[in-house]
Amino acid sequence: MKASSSVLSLLAAAAFGTALAAAPAQQAPTDLAATPAPARKPEEQAAPPAVTTHALEAGDLEAWLDGLVPYALKTGDIAGLSLVVVKDGKVLLQKGYGYADVAAKVKMDPEQSLVRPGSTSKLFTWTAVMQLVEQGKIDLDRNVNDYLDFRIEEKFGKKITMRDLMNHRAGFEEGLKDLLSYDPSSAPSTERYLKDHPRPMLFAPGTVPGYSNYGVALAGYIVQRVSGEPFEAYVDRHIFQPLGMRHSTFVQPPPKNLPGFLSKGYPVASQPPSPFELVITAPAGALTTTAADMARFMLAHLQQGSVDGRQILKPETTTLMHSPTGTADPGFAVMAHGFFSFPQNGHRVIGHGGDTIVHHTEMNLLPDDGVGIFFSYNSRGKEDAVYAARQELFDGFMNRYFPAPRAPEPQTLASAAADAQRIAGRYESSRRVEHGFLTALYLLNQAVVTANPDGTITAPGLTGEPETYREIGPQLWRKVDGADMLALKEQGGVKTIVASNNPVSVLQEARFVRSAPLNLTVLLFSTLVLAGTLLAWPLGALLRRADRATSGATPEHRRLRRILRAAVVVDVVYAAAWFMLIKPVLSTDVAVYSHTIDWLVGLLEASGLLALAAAAAGVWAAWRMFRIDSPRTARLGSVLVALALLGIVWVGVVGQLITWNLNY
Repeated sequence: MKASSSVLSLLAAAAFGTALAAAPAQQAPTDLAATPAPARKPEEQAAPPAVTTHALEAGDLEAWLDGLVPYALKTGDIAGLSLVVVKDGKVLLQKGYGYADVAAKVKMDPEQSLVRPGSTSKLFTWTAVMQLVEQGKIDLDRNVNDYLDFRIEEKFGKKITMRDLMNHRAGFEEGLKDLLSYDPSSAPSTERYLKDHPRPMLFAPGTVPGYSNYGVALAGYIVQRVSGEPFEAYVDRHIFQPLGMRHSTFVQPPPKNLPGFLSKGYPVASQPPSPFELVITAPAGALTTTAADMARFMLAHLQQGSVDGRQILKPETTTLMHSPTGTADPGFAVMAHGFFSFPQNGHRVIGHGGDTIVHHTEMNLLPDDGVGIFFSYNSRGKEDAVYAARQELFDGFMNRYFPAPRAPEPQTLASAAADAQRIAGRYESSRRVEHGFLTALYLLNQAVVTANPDGTITAPGLTGEPETYREIGPQLWRKVDGADMLALKEQGGVKTIVASNNPVSVLQEARFVRSAPLNLTVLLFSTLVLAGTLLAWPLGALLRRADRATSGATPEHRRLRRILRAAVVVDVVYAAAWFMLIKPVLSTDVAVYSHTIDWLVGLLEASGLLALAAAAAGVWAAWRMFRIDSPRTARLGSVLVALALLGIVWVGVVGQLITWNLNY
């Protein structure tokens, strides 16, 4: 489940999320629930729809894909897709659609087109970790500080373990600075990034999930430290080479002698491509590979760690890796040693999605059925069309070849109306920024859950569009005509919503001081007053000149007006400068935010002193207006301006604009 409307849904689920995130594109099963729904009367029972079963065979699969994928590419303005499906130890089908290079008309080729699967890369990091666990060199429950040459803070008095990193429960705050770059000469190494940008701790380790690229990069650095090999070399030697993955590398940009053709990445297919994306947290998302190579990796995990007699994990280690590393309610996804593990259509699925800004990938395994599917798009698409296309492809695959009858819609609980009021509210993701200037975005955009008159609730869905849920058990809601579920819990005294398809973050009720209505109201009021005042002064002067009149103001009154004008100008410039700095992230241009602009961020943060001074001057001027013989309208105007200036300070303080923090 993603944050609500507009900016934050794009920011958290696209900018951060897509900058190596892993929002699973799956649904929970239709026949599982944490608490049974009350039985319907016989006349109310709806018969499950008939299920049409298709055998998973190459011919049928190709025909289905040929009818689905080209249309999705065309309507979504997506350049290309590379796909492979494995079954029973063999490649069932591999195929490319569209173009790896639109201008040059180079077609997508599963054998030769090098794609960037983003966070799907994490599975190689976790496989490397489990290799070292197998050798007794890493203990999943040992303090990670024991493996590092720098120290991670233990703010809550609890150690962070490798298991916490695998579960995305280390407690780290999100971060954006130096996450992505286009310039190899200025991009810091993973080691430098980890040491220079330590993430603040929001939660006690092992408690609240919060997806963290920093945490995965930390695990990759531990692989490097423990093995004595650079991370990229370790994965190449111990995973790629044994599996015959000749087209795969974590080196950025890929070595010139790497076989294959590097697919370009596009915002939309009808526009020029983006530059090559350098993922700074390399173990979290820097893989370059082909669909054919990913078939080898999937087969290894489906065959107890072995392909063609080459073993990368022992059978018992593979079984362990695919088992849950946490707990979850029935029908809810859980982490399994770095894999997302979830039931769909009555089948166990493990996998990991992945996104950069322009590349979008899904890899899922059905270990009990011997089946795996990998597909990667090389475009974000028109209006972020790739997200719907990605979910439609995997859900369609499951519904066609592993179908299950849809559970009948249950009767509404008698307590539904009261429970709907209980869950209603404003929420913020546990994957968020609370330090640094990006906090302001999270303050102004939050997920909203509303109670409907019929006892259902409305909550934002995968794309931010509203979806309706019906309560099927105490504090458990299921999507109407769907399978996704929401559960209301209390974690650490905070009202929390857990989504069935997301084991790596939750929605927490926003505190009043951080609530969007409060902060949006303050910001909107301040903006309107300051902008109106700025426009009113020259307009008033022109009108007086036209009437050949004077203001009739005393010298003291004119002096106070000049002070208010100066304060307003300072705040308008201050707010506009911050908007220009934040604007790139609204269009997912996250590469802007690097150590190279520290001087600018620091300058704007220091300019908060000017905003404070402007507010103080405005309050003093308004007070003086009441002490002298000023017109009533002038007094009222000075009070409004003073309140607007104080509003800018409020947003600056709560939104972490007035601070000194270059680690955002």
